[in-house]
This record gives sequence, C-alpha cells and structure tokens, in this order.
Amino acid sequence: MRSICVFCGASAGREAAYAAAAAAFGRLLAGEGIELVWGGGNVGLMGVLADAVLGAGGRAYGVIPSFMAERELAHPQATEMRVVDSMHARKAAMADRADAFVALPGGFGTLDELFEIVTWAQLHIHAKPVGLLNVQGFYDPLLAMARHMSAAGFVKPQHLGLLHVAADAPGLLRSMRGYAAPEGDWLAQKLAPDAR
Repeated sequence: MRSICVFCGASAGREAAYAAAAAAFGRLLAGEGIELVWGGGNVGLMGVLADAVLGAGGRAYGVIPSFMAERELAHPQATEMRVVDSMHARKAAMADRADAFVALPGGFGTLDELFEIVTWAQLHIHAKPVGLLNVQGFYDPLLAMARHMSAAGFVKPQHLGLLHVAADAPGLLRSMRGYAAPEGDWLAQKLAPDAR
C-alpha cells in the first residue's frame, strides 16, 4: 500500500478522541511512507489528518472540487492539490490514486464515499482493501446495520468481509495488508440465466 485514501469528517466531532485518532493515523501513514490521498480540505478531521501527515514529513495528495477551493477550504500546504469540477470527479480521482481506503469518523459525505467504494469492491470494479477505523465504537451502529441487511437478504455474508474493522490504526493496516479480494464475479452470477 503506497497510498491510502482517507474519508473523514469536515467537522472535528464532539469527542476529542476523533481528532486524536486522525492525528495518530496521519503520523502513522507518514512513518510508514504511505501517501495520504484525501479530499483536500483544511477543516475538521480532514485538516487534522493532513496536518499530521505533513508535520511528520509525509506526502498529502488532495483532490477538491473547484467550488470548495474558491471558498478557501483547500489545504494550503498540501504536497499536491488537484482541483476538479465536481464531487463525482473528486471521488473518481481519489479512487484512481489510492491503493486502499480507510474511513475515519464523519458524516453523510464520509458515508457516501465509503459505501460507493465498498459497492465498487462488491462489483469487482476494484480489488483494493477498505477499512474502518472504529474510534471508540463510532461505527458499531453502522456495522450492526450491515449485519441486519445481510440477515434480511440484501447483502451477501461474504461481502461483510469487504470491510476491515479495527479500533487502532496499526491493527487496521495489518489487517488490510493481508487482504485478498474475493474470487468470483457476484454480478455475473446474479445476471446469469438459471441453469436448473
């Protein structure tokens, strides 16, 4: 994993632990020589994360839509900043650049990015690991919902394994490094004529 795309909040959240975890993850990425790919923002956990990477001598590659850059939300010290036309283009550019994906605590935007990339893994559009840094159980309700969707027949049990989950960043990276994409094309099986 030479680069990891991190999805996280443009707010810092109410718990100090969220910012502390973002900063620790940023320092870990820099120490491991892993480039940060992120949404280019200088606010909230996005800013904390990038500051930590850059402060520890790492690389931070930002992708930000022009309407956000015009509002001076782009991180001024990013190693490299790419300005794109839309949110859709932003997600595609981050996905292309990254070897893996991690979600830290965040809101609707973070979940949008996370679920799109997990869906792409399910559809074999990419074979890159996806992780959740589950700071103080932040993602426990989401994981319970994923299990509920599986039990209800909407998510295949094996696809629950597309998400690597850990409460600590070193453990999460270890788990993601051991990832092997599932074999078989779920979509092809879904669309194949019934052979019975």
